[in-house]
Amino acid sequence: MGVERFLKKIMAVAGAAAGLSLLAVSGAVAAPNPNFHIYIAYGQSNMAGNGDIVPSEDQATEPKNFIMLASHTANASSRSGKTTQSIKAGEWAAAIPPMFHAFENLSPADYFGRAMVDSLPGVTVGIIPVAIGAVSIRAFDKDQYQAYFNGDGKDIKSWGWINDYDGNPPGRILELAKKAKEVGVIKGFIFHQGESDGTDDNWRKTVYKTYKDVIDALELDENEVPFVAGELLQEGNNCCGSKNGGIAQLKNNFKKFGLASSKGLQGNGKDPYHFGRAGVIELGRRYCSEMLKLIDKTIDPDAPAVNLVDPSKSTVPDEPPEEYGPYTEAIAIPGKVQAENYNKGGAEVAYHDESKGNEGGKLRKDDVDIYQPNMGITVGHNQKGEWLKYTVNVEADGDYEISALVAGENGTGSFVLYMDDKQIGTEIANEGKGFDNFTEVSGGKATLTKGEHELKLEITNDWIDIDYIEFKKAESIGISNVRFDMTEAESNFSVFDMQGIKLGSFIAKGMDDAVNLVKGNAKLRRQGKGVFFIRKNGDKPLTKKVVIHE
Repeated sequence: MGVERFLKKIMAVAGAAAGLSLLAVSGAVAAPNPNFHIYIAYGQSNMAGNGDIVPSEDQATEPKNFIMLASHTANASSRSGKTTQSIKAGEWAAAIPPMFHAFENLSPADYFGRAMVDSLPGVTVGIIPVAIGAVSIRAFDKDQYQAYFNGDGKDIKSWGWINDYDGNPPGRILELAKKAKEVGVIKGFIFHQGESDGTDDNWRKTVYKTYKDVIDALELDENEVPFVAGELLQEGNNCCGSKNGGIAQLKNNFKKFGLASSKGLQGNGKDPYHFGRAGVIELGRRYCSEMLKLIDKTIDPDAPAVNLVDPSKSTVPDEPPEEYGPYTEAIAIPGKVQAENYNKGGAEVAYHDESKGNEGGKLRKDDVDIYQPNMGITVGHNQKGEWLKYTVNVEADGDYEISALVAGENGTGSFVLYMDDKQIGTEIANEGKGFDNFTEVSGGKATLTKGEHELKLEITNDWIDIDYIEFKKAESIGISNVRFDMTEAESNFSVFDMQGIKLGSFIAKGMDDAVNLVKGNAKLRRQGKGVFFIRKNGDKPLTKKVVIHE
């Protein structure tokens, strides 16, 4: 909720500065209702609404579970058709046409929403309607709209249509979307535009930008929010059917893309640009068919029904934050620390992850990426700076050997471990044998103390998959009870590896004898990899480095 509050503050300041302050920022204190699906509809005249309204069918009764977040203010008497409904910008209302401007008519968005509701029982659909006839795609680019309306679009500006959106169409989309996101889920975009532009590569890049600017501002994942474009009129006397090939190529710009075909849909018989009423209705249904292929259609049976007058009354109460602590119980050491069993407590408390959502989709529903390759559950997609915390319980004081079962392709993806914020062991890196080939890699040794501790795993280089970290009690080097046959001037000695891990203690007459004893122990040589530090204990400690060349 901290991010939400921050966005609201920024929105209030930016809105006032840009002349977009007519919408009050609501104080939603609960989570969005997952069964309230909201779609952004934008484009030019065919999206704005050029199909004939039949009041008895389109306006006489409120459509089932279909509402709009009004993008402009209009009295009932000024709206096309015979509706008695007045609307106010920034307020929810039944989705009765015309939705985009008071003077417009039936839009594909009208029957898109009705078809979506019929296809998903239990879902309420909301529309954010912002479209202007005759405009270029630049009218919806936050970085180009002002120059466009002061240049090529000057005549359209003079018609006054953009005044419904305070002269800022992309700003109105974003303003409404932020408000809607507080109470529902932004599920996708429907788009119809191109008659005023060439549908070339530059147009396609701008279309994508108008979408991506909103996605980024709302902190949404474009892998989860599809974009469905509609073809232009292609039957009979048409202006622009030849541009549909360019529109189809938008599939190369979007992560999740659908194309609503206009094949067989007839025009209005008056001009070469616009669909007739039947074509508008069928195009809306085709938008629905495409969108259903792309969205997650899961219904939450526990969510309340959406209040159609004030959706903020049917948001879902926030779950209390998880109390920080073990995922199940403290993990025993010696033993395996399964990577996916990081502590409860949530982001920035129990873990830090650089990407939104669980990329692998397994086990847990936060942002940690958990996969299930053939051999078991693993934490993957790990990037530098990410970390996980675990509560562990060390059985006894002593020295422990560390290893991990990991995989990766680059041989450099790696992590380090901390116990109570102090680094232990050595950096662990994958061996570069592929993400399907897990190998056990040594992480050195650590001296641990009995009791409960916090273990932290921190990624130091990108791309390593982690199955588990294992702690084993270090084996004795077998010389702790060795004594020289001496009774005088005997001293106590300790031997350490290069990481400062104590390997054992023994009694010797002097340093020379201690060195010989270490050099003669084959098991010790393997543990220390040929380099040791021998310390004579006592009031006047003495340390000597020993290098053994095999």
